[in-house]
Amino acid sequence: MPDIDQDYHPMLIAGSPAHSDLTIEVRNPFTGMLVGTVPQARPDDVRKAFQAAARSRPQLTRRERTDILLRTASAVRRDQDQLARLITSETGLCLKDALHETKRACDVWSFAAHAMLQSDGEIYPCDIGTTPHERRIFAMRRPLLGVISAITPFNHPLNLVSHKLAPAIATNNRVVLKPSERAPLTALALGRILFEQGLPEEMLSILTGTPNSLQDAMFTDPDAELVTFTGSVCTGRYIAERAGYRKLILELGGNDPIIVLEDADPERAAYLAVQGAIKNSGQRCTAVKRALVAETIADDFADRALHYMRQLMIGDPSDPFVDVGTVISQEAAELIARRVAGAIDDGAVRLLGSRPHGAFYPPTLLDHVRATSELVVEETFGPVLPIIRCPNDIDQIISMANATKFGLSAGVCSNRIDHVTRLINGLDVGSVNVWEVPGYRTELTPFGGIKQSGLGYKEGVLEAMRGFTQLKTYSLPWPV
Repeated sequence: MPDIDQDYHPMLIAGSPAHSDLTIEVRNPFTGMLVGTVPQARPDDVRKAFQAAARSRPQLTRRERTDILLRTASAVRRDQDQLARLITSETGLCLKDALHETKRACDVWSFAAHAMLQSDGEIYPCDIGTTPHERRIFAMRRPLLGVISAITPFNHPLNLVSHKLAPAIATNNRVVLKPSERAPLTALALGRILFEQGLPEEMLSILTGTPNSLQDAMFTDPDAELVTFTGSVCTGRYIAERAGYRKLILELGGNDPIIVLEDADPERAAYLAVQGAIKNSGQRCTAVKRALVAETIADDFADRALHYMRQLMIGDPSDPFVDVGTVISQEAAELIARRVAGAIDDGAVRLLGSRPHGAFYPPTLLDHVRATSELVVEETFGPVLPIIRCPNDIDQIISMANATKFGLSAGVCSNRIDHVTRLINGLDVGSVNVWEVPGYRTELTPFGGIKQSGLGYKEGVLEAMRGFTQLKTYSLPWPV
């Protein structure tokens, strides 16, 4: 990979450089310096990309796909320092978080390769019904007839792109990708790596542009059979309304609680809560957005959370010792500040935190937050840990946790198996982690939410590979 500079980076349509008469500047949120420029794509660029993909039907063998995926994992591992610096430069995330993301992306590519070692079909006997037959029914998964449209956000510009591309390549699909206009350079760097590892050019296009410039073309193109989108609820609902008759996989926002019951060790729970709230500058759909803490241990929990927050190092995100970088923009920091101020007006007590500076929002700890404050009703994308004190009643805590339009994930801190099982059964979320942060998972396991956190379809390598395929069945004569 070339060193990061202020170069112009063209789009890639079926592997070939593509340009536009207008460009987008990508600036470092911490310094404001120009990192690079990319073309401002238009709807006709989208049409060209989908047409180029639709003209081909990939016929890569499993071995060929496996080799491409494994070589890509090795290349990402080889270039992880440069990729991490690129992520930090265009997003403001601290280098620690960026390096962690490159390691997760390596897992995505290698897990997708290994997943192809498993059979993707099933066999059903036919001598079991009312009228038995000497036959067997076979089910197998086939690539989509059309093209996958993939749209990704800024907060994980390498890993979330990998989660769209690796399962698609593993299943012999073609993809048109539109990364966030705030962080397109990492996606383009990954695209170049893929082509260097032998990916057929017609299997991937990467378009850069703003939603306004592209209009609805990414999810209304006639050759787009499936739209997979990760991002905000507002945009996800808009896509669902406009996409028409096509498959949708929407992974949207979260308002994830960490629930701390009265039997929990407050030291251990506070450490998890702080880590869950500040990693990636709090800009994760699975970040801890609310700490629901039993009243009897809330004072102790708050003291220990304050201790861990004060240990965080803040500063230049490119410093390898810094724990918290910026949020994506000054506007994002100002929104967080307004919501924090609103919570304080509602009676919350600020234990730690100060005013934002540009795109930098300092780690913030609030106690006595009301459950009706906008800070915890909406998805607040920043390094803020709000403590909501709860009665020592498991049913009321479950009710408080579920009183949100989101349903992504939750963390539970308790040693009582009766309470843990009631929470697992009672929480209206896609995943529950006991003595872990809400966002814990591997890149292989199913992940996704309910309610306004998504349509119920799961991501993770295995589930994505299933979602990116059609199931075909056939039967053959088969003596019993």
